[in-house]
Amino acid sequence: MGMKKAAQWSEEEVGLWLAEEGMQEYAGPLRNMDGRTLLQLSQADFQKPPLSRITSDGGKHLLEKIKTLNIEHHIEVHKNGFANGHVVVSHNGDARASSKNKQNGLVNGYNKELVRIPIPEPTGLRFPPEWGKTGVAFLYAICCFVITTIMISIVHERVPPKEATPPLPDKFFDFFDRVEWAFSVCEINGMILVILWIIQWSLMKHKSIVGRRFLFIVGTLYLYRCITMYITTLPVPGMHFKCSPKLYGDWESQMRRVMKMIAGGGLTITGSHNMCGDYLYSGHTVMLTLTYLFMREYSPRRFWWYHWGCGALCVVGVFCILLAHDHYTIDVVVAYFITTRLFWWYHSMANQPDLKGASQGNFLSRVWWYRFFQYLEQNVQTVVPRSYQIPFSWRSLQWGLCLWVCLNSRLFSGRGLQCPVNVGRGFVLLCCPVCLGLHKSITFELFCNLSNGKKQKLLNFNSLSFFFDK
Repeated sequence: MGMKKAAQWSEEEVGLWLAEEGMQEYAGPLRNMDGRTLLQLSQADFQKPPLSRITSDGGKHLLEKIKTLNIEHHIEVHKNGFANGHVVVSHNGDARASSKNKQNGLVNGYNKELVRIPIPEPTGLRFPPEWGKTGVAFLYAICCFVITTIMISIVHERVPPKEATPPLPDKFFDFFDRVEWAFSVCEINGMILVILWIIQWSLMKHKSIVGRRFLFIVGTLYLYRCITMYITTLPVPGMHFKCSPKLYGDWESQMRRVMKMIAGGGLTITGSHNMCGDYLYSGHTVMLTLTYLFMREYSPRRFWWYHWGCGALCVVGVFCILLAHDHYTIDVVVAYFITTRLFWWYHSMANQPDLKGASQGNFLSRVWWYRFFQYLEQNVQTVVPRSYQIPFSWRSLQWGLCLWVCLNSRLFSGRGLQCPVNVGRGFVLLCCPVCLGLHKSITFELFCNLSNGKKQKLLNFNSLSFFFDK
């Protein structure tokens, strides 16, 4: 729109501005509105037709843009009204400036008047932990995992016998013969990636936000997997499969089988997964791909060796799934596609403030989990930085060390009690709760080693009741 003031825009220029800002849905209702009228829009205008029918956010997005225009308009109007450091405006509110200055520092016909531009105060933390929301995401993920396991047990009963329905043709199987140990390599790679991700997550400064993002995405992916494996039951991809016997309605035995699979993490190497039918799509590919995406996204960019190493584990693991002939190629391709797209969609919405508000132009707000997304991300104000910190303080380490020594040493001899850790007088009184587990009928004295080699009596216990007995 160039340098022209917003208040001087014509009706056509208002329409062009709306198009430039990506708010074409307002072009119709505001087609007869010029710039000055646009600047006077308020929240009340969006509560009445026709504006109330345009968007579900109550015009919040457009009002923010108009507020910015008003600030720019104020600055433009008053920037020529400075005289000897004073902001000046005329009596009648006319914004035309004069070049004639009076000796007292005021322009002819102007009075000194302060222009106040409200600046919103920061509301709370930019990255509030909100562990309660992380707990909700954890429960959501657990529910999705349990539902998936139950669905695997149900689908297992529907898998046709391999003698009656042979494996479907697969191009990858035509080029590569089956390698028996390949699937074990895949699961080992997956466990390594998960362990590395847990360690990396525990060192993050904003672990609560990142944790609930991971839990929501992985839970949603396994929820999608329930649907795909149920609506299309594929035959086993190889004649080497040894599926457990079908139970044919024995729900008690099926639930025991489900609990066994949950306890073993759904891994073949733990002996917990011997059911068939959970092919479309691959859960192993989901975990390999998703852990790598999170590890790369939230680790420092200079850790290229870490990214390459984790990427190699992911690629080798996915290749070994196919090399073991434990999944069709389509299972792996669909798993990769859904995992990467859901990860990218979620983070695009989380990192762009404009996508966090529902509007007619925001098509991502039409996903079924959008309300849950808003609940998890509404207070995260910008992109989460890749910040790390030690998850425990030095003081807590001292507490743990002293407590461990107290539990593994003979501290009580005669009348005296001496703290075995030389950590200073002020700390000994706090770090030895177990040292107080003494017989209540004896008088005890608490000593601490000082830096000069002498002992200082800190406290005397006489006929007190403690938490523990000798």
